[in-house]
Amino acid sequence: MIPDSVVDEVRSRADIVELVGEHVPLKRKGRDYWAPCPFHKEKTPSFHVVPDRGFFKCFGCGESGDAFSFLMKHLGLTFQDAVRHVAARVGVEIPETTSARAADDPHRALYEAVAFAAEFYRRQLWEERVGERARRYLEGRGIGRAAAERFQLGYAPDDWRALRTAAARHGIDDAVLLEAGLVKTSDRSDEPYDRLRDRIIFPITDGTGRIIAFGGRILGAVREGAPKYLNSPETPIYQKGRHLYGLAWAKGAIRREGAVLVVEGYMDYVSLAARGIENVVAGLGTAMTVDQAALVARYTRQALLLYDSDPAGLRATFRTADALLAAGVHPLVVTLPPGEDPDSVARRGGAEALRPYLDAAVDVLDRKLGILEERGYFASAEGTRKALDGLLPTLRAATDAALRDIYVARVAERTGVRRETLEAELRPDRWDRPSSMGRLRVGGEGQGGQREERAGRRPTVVAGLAGQRTLVLLLLRDESRIAQAAEVLAPESFADPAYREIYEVLVREGGLRGRSPAEVPLGDAARERLEALLGDPEELGDGDRIFDDAVRAIRADTLYRRLDELDLKIPEARARGDEEALRALTLEKMGIMHDLRALGYFVERLIRKQGRANRNHSTRDG
Repeated sequence: MIPDSVVDEVRSRADIVELVGEHVPLKRKGRDYWAPCPFHKEKTPSFHVVPDRGFFKCFGCGESGDAFSFLMKHLGLTFQDAVRHVAARVGVEIPETTSARAADDPHRALYEAVAFAAEFYRRQLWEERVGERARRYLEGRGIGRAAAERFQLGYAPDDWRALRTAAARHGIDDAVLLEAGLVKTSDRSDEPYDRLRDRIIFPITDGTGRIIAFGGRILGAVREGAPKYLNSPETPIYQKGRHLYGLAWAKGAIRREGAVLVVEGYMDYVSLAARGIENVVAGLGTAMTVDQAALVARYTRQALLLYDSDPAGLRATFRTADALLAAGVHPLVVTLPPGEDPDSVARRGGAEALRPYLDAAVDVLDRKLGILEERGYFASAEGTRKALDGLLPTLRAATDAALRDIYVARVAERTGVRRETLEAELRPDRWDRPSSMGRLRVGGEGQGGQREERAGRRPTVVAGLAGQRTLVLLLLRDESRIAQAAEVLAPESFADPAYREIYEVLVREGGLRGRSPAEVPLGDAARERLEALLGDPEELGDGDRIFDDAVRAIRADTLYRRLDELDLKIPEARARGDEEALRALTLEKMGIMHDLRALGYFVERLIRKQGRANRNHSTRDG
């Protein structure tokens, strides 16, 4: 807790015009200042700042307060964080006990290391000769110095140990740099070396604007073997699935516009924000997670998705849309011309060039239906069945009852499937079970449709092919986990023959051992699957969690398959009047449902159904 006397001192020293002016274009009129309100849309400025009295007031929406209130409302800070933010600006030290500092900032050394790195990268870009090529690159992309400094861009020199050497002179140990993800080690080197080299640097911040990680874009054309973007690994202060690039800068604009634009890359974000489109956020190299969608939902209930229109971009669009729907955000899909992205459109014609595409954005379900129609899925019964596999996740993800009702009506009308059939598929007891239309998943892998575990977190994968694919992909990326997998899963646990065959080879031979798919003893289908997995760009974050969830998903899939068998055998035993077999099958089914619940999968309807059956038997037996 900050003492009231210190709060009063910080308030008295604060220059509200300077603080507010960093976020709002204030214009002086007499002794006071005016601007369009950052908290609502308006054409005539009604946002009024009175420097002599240290407060602001909007005569349009009624928002008012002091410097602390403005930062809390505009940046989403807590009161304590707002006071600390202003105190750092005006040179007031916040007295705290050692224990309080440790509790508030247990990773102080990591924050200090990334802050040092951000300043190092900034100096390399603007003050050193090595940054000249990077400066020309930014100029060529239409990013001037004002915009670059606003978003704290920098440059990592083409040097293996430039940052490490500078950090050592500053007293930052290698161990801290390693934990912060700023340097890395290799079997080919005795000493750590800089992770980011010869790249434009985009600092990644948390919700308060504190730098926690970095993204690096390669300069110019992508070189063979070099990824276009290279990001910080996950660290104690940075988990990419819990943050969105640019959110700290965009909060006020998102609230003001009533919508957020979601783009794929850092450069897309900077390009749009620099040209006046500020209600933008970007992903961090992964499909939108439950946590990221919840962040969006704090500030708006509408999102416009500006992803590429190629197959990979469409898959990312729909996975993101389902995550947003599950969080209560309505997603619209923006379609850009082939070969274009938000950055290229904005560079060519500014914000106005992008506006027609934003105005033409369509609901995500309408976009899906349009694509399926173009590809002829509705021309046959089999095509319609496959189309439903792609449509049902979006219907299930919609948590808004009215929107889901609209979605069901549209799909029923377009596919000819009865509304009652669709609604049956949307019942919660169907979500983690095999569907009559195929083994369906909610929201794609790792999205918000899965059932919560009793421990309070969501599985990253669900039963079916998702668990098998995820585990095999993880084992290919990290062969040290193969022995661990062999201890808990037999090859027979894999229902898919191709994944089972790959898994058998990995367990038997301890991995690929550097061989290409053509050199691995596999059938044609398994080899084709292996090639696809090795070329899969998906990033896997928390390996331990992914491993555990994938194993649970595969076990659950095995149990579901046995349940399907029991659902056939139990009626047969009842029809034969074989009470002994019926009791044995029923007990086995109850045991399986218990195991599924322990794994975190949804079986409540089955338990209620089984309870009624048991009560009927008890009544008859009594």
